[in-house]
Amino acid sequence: MENVLRPLIVLGGSVVLTLLIGWVTDRLLRKADERQTETPLWGLLRRGRVPYQLLLCAALLRGSYDQADLLPGHEVSVARALTLVLIGSAAWLIVRISAAIVDTTYSRYARAHRDPARVRRVRTQVSLIMRVVTAVVGVVAVAAMLLTFPAMRAAGASLLASAGVLGIVAGVAAQSTLSNMFAGFQIAFGDMVRMGDTVVVDGEWGTVDEITLTFLTVRTWDERRITMPVSYFTSKPFENWSRGGAQMTGIVFWHLDHTAPMEAMREKLRDLLRECPAWDGRACDLSVTDSTPSTMEVRALVTAKDADDVWKVRVHVREGMIRWLTEQHPYALPRVNTADATPPPGTHFTHQTRRAYETPRVAGRT
Repeated sequence: MENVLRPLIVLGGSVVLTLLIGWVTDRLLRKADERQTETPLWGLLRRGRVPYQLLLCAALLRGSYDQADLLPGHEVSVARALTLVLIGSAAWLIVRISAAIVDTTYSRYARAHRDPARVRRVRTQVSLIMRVVTAVVGVVAVAAMLLTFPAMRAAGASLLASAGVLGIVAGVAAQSTLSNMFAGFQIAFGDMVRMGDTVVVDGEWGTVDEITLTFLTVRTWDERRITMPVSYFTSKPFENWSRGGAQMTGIVFWHLDHTAPMEAMREKLRDLLRECPAWDGRACDLSVTDSTPSTMEVRALVTAKDADDVWKVRVHVREGMIRWLTEQHPYALPRVNTADATPPPGTHFTHQTRRAYETPRVAGRT
């Protein structure tokens, strides 16, 4: 009877005690979260209840397994398995606690600072720091698990003896990866590009969606994802439209007839911008920037608070102005001249000069 009750008491007691401690801890964290609503730390710590309970259970079983007298002859294997679970759950819990602390720090910073550029910079740094912490904890946990096996301990001395040669070989083999990792740190703490920045890379316009230690993802306006190594941003030029402030100036061009009513167009531009919610009201201008024998180039300058809004303003102004010209001033639209050229007064025509003046009409008909 004792051989049956002892394992049940040890195993059952460990599980029940784990659930009880986990429930009490979760209740305390919930109450702390309800009392201190200004910080999300306690609510974020509740996400670690699963690794926390797994750690407690593994620790209790590891400490009391010898008294259970279960599976005699396999004590070493069971103890090693419990040790592996203990190390893995401890690493998992450390990552969850670190994530809670880092997220809390970022949320406080985001509430205290209203500058979007600074908030995006800190968000990028926090994201990369969390990835580094996760990688370091994972490597340490795997190394600790391997050292629980006696064969790996014996191999450790040989590995340390040849660490210099292995380091050189690994450095040469992982040269590209290491350069990307250092480039990731340079981007994070050098404030070159941040998550949420609007960039133009290889002719593609988009928003930085994700930054890791090795690659960066740009989400384009048509929902495509462009993934490239972070070393690209430290070795090649690129456009960062969010650098130094998100405000932007947009340009709209029209090619119109020389008779286009410029003053009326300026008034219409102001009316169109007043109707557009994306216009920030900073500036607007309309000027003739170029002229050809058949048309003139008219340029409008508009402003908005960011790249997305300046695109909306440009589209709204371009479409509204063309519609207004079509309805109210159709003569201002570009036309192909098929009439004969008008000669100067008093010109005496010869056969050659008449053919020269009539050439545009012939060309237009053909």
